[in-house]
Amino acid sequence: MLEETAALTFRALRKWVRNPASVMPGLFTAMFYLALFGSSFNPANLIPAAYASAASSFLKADFGGAPTYITYLTSGVICIILVFNMAFGGIDLVLDRQLGYLNSLLTAPVPRAAIYLSGVAQNLAKVLLLAVLTFIVALFIPNGLQLPASFGVVDFLGTFVAFVLLGLGLSFVFTALALTVRSIDSLVAIVNFLTLPIMFMSNAFFPPSIFPGWLRDVADVNPVTKANEAARLLIVNGGALTSSELGTYEADIAYLVVFAAVLGLIGYLAAKRALRPE
Repeated sequence: MLEETAALTFRALRKWVRNPASVMPGLFTAMFYLALFGSSFNPANLIPAAYASAASSFLKADFGGAPTYITYLTSGVICIILVFNMAFGGIDLVLDRQLGYLNSLLTAPVPRAAIYLSGVAQNLAKVLLLAVLTFIVALFIPNGLQLPASFGVVDFLGTFVAFVLLGLGLSFVFTALALTVRSIDSLVAIVNFLTLPIMFMSNAFFPPSIFPGWLRDVADVNPVTKANEAARLLIVNGGALTSSELGTYEADIAYLVVFAAVLGLIGYLAAKRALRPE
C-alpha cells in the first residue's frame, strides 16, 4: 500500500509543480494577508503616533507579548492558508472522478486506502511548502515578523509541529469530502460554508479575550486557535518559555494530536464508503 500511496502522491505533486499558476496564488494570498491585514487591521494604528510607546505596550499586553501585529498575525495567516488550501485542494480529486481517472483506479488492484492517503499526503505537502514560504515572507515585510534572539531550529520545528497536526486533521476531513461529492460546485459551496466560520471563530486575527463570551467559548475549542496558540508561544518567546507556557504548548499539541486522529478515522470511514466504482 505504501508504494501505491507514494506513486499517486508524486503524480499529483508533479502535476502541481509543473503548473506555476497553481502555486503562486497561494503565496501571493499569504503576502496580501500579511501586508494588507497586518497594516489595516493593526490595532496599534488606533493609538496616535505621539503615544507609540503605549501602542507597543498594548500589543505586548493583549497580543501575547508580540512586538508587532504582524508577529502576532503570522501564525494566524499560515493557519488560514492551511484551511483554505486544504479545503479547495480536493478539486483535483473531484476532477479525477469526473474525467474517469478515479474510476479507473477503483477498478485496478490499488488499495482504497492508498487513494485516500495519497490525497491527504499531496494536500499536506502543498500547504506545508506554502507555510514555510509564508513564514519567510513575513520576515521581510516592513515592521513584520520579529523573532526573539532565543528562537532557534528546535523552536522552528516546534512551531511547524502545530501546523502539521492542524493540516493533517484538515486534510483528512477535506480529502474525504472531496471523494464524497460528485461536482466541483457542491464542493465549493460546502467549503465556503465551512471555512469562514473556522477562520473568524478563532484567534487568527485577534485574541479571544476581546470576543463576546459565546464566541470566546467557540474559539477556545477551535483547532485553529490551538495551533495558533502553540505556534505563537514559540514565535514570540522562542526557547524562553515559562513552565506555564510550556504546559500550554504541550496541552495544545495533545489537543491537535487527538483532533488529527479522530478526523483521520472519520475521514477514512467516509472515504472508504465513497470509493466505489461507478
